[in-house]
Amino acid sequence: MKVEIQKTTEVLSQGGLILYPTDTIWGIGCDATNETAVSKIYQLKERVNTKTMICLVNNDFMLEQYIEEVPELAYDIMDLSSKPTTIVYDNPKGVAKNLIAEDNTLAIRVAKDKFCQYLIGKFKKPIVSTSANLSGRPSPRSFKEIDPEILKGVDYIVNLNRDSKKSAPSSIIKLGNDGSVKVIRE
Repeated sequence: MKVEIQKTTEVLSQGGLILYPTDTIWGIGCDATNETAVSKIYQLKERVNTKTMICLVNNDFMLEQYIEEVPELAYDIMDLSSKPTTIVYDNPKGVAKNLIAEDNTLAIRVAKDKFCQYLIGKFKKPIVSTSANLSGRPSPRSFKEIDPEILKGVDYIVNLNRDSKKSAPSSIIKLGNDGSVKVIRE
């Protein structure tokens, strides 16, 4: 795993795209602070850049560096959720502008997967995590289901967990600083 983390970190540092196993499904990733790298993902997925993508961080401390004010409820949701849960926050900061939604929100998940945690820890910045599919097509449940266009379009494919099946993306909950809570995806 150490070699994979080293290679992946190098690609991310150079603004490259990675294909990697996450705590949910296989994802396309890049440096979440690099606007050019984020644009490459939108192009690869053939997706309009008004549809935002999720970012992964490795702990609460990193989360707090990229969100103006994390609602207390977010910590309870993260502690109590039985499956990976992404939270949409108000007022993100320090990430690529083209990752931030028109309503000034950003979806972030604290990764529970060991590889993702180590990778983000070594890289020291959030990483984009968007499903490894072309826009409008179903998310692949395993590495074998990933479209050849996606495989050709990334700069590095992580050589871990290629045989495992992950069937479900994360739950998504939007928490407003005004106390509002909205379930976007269960």
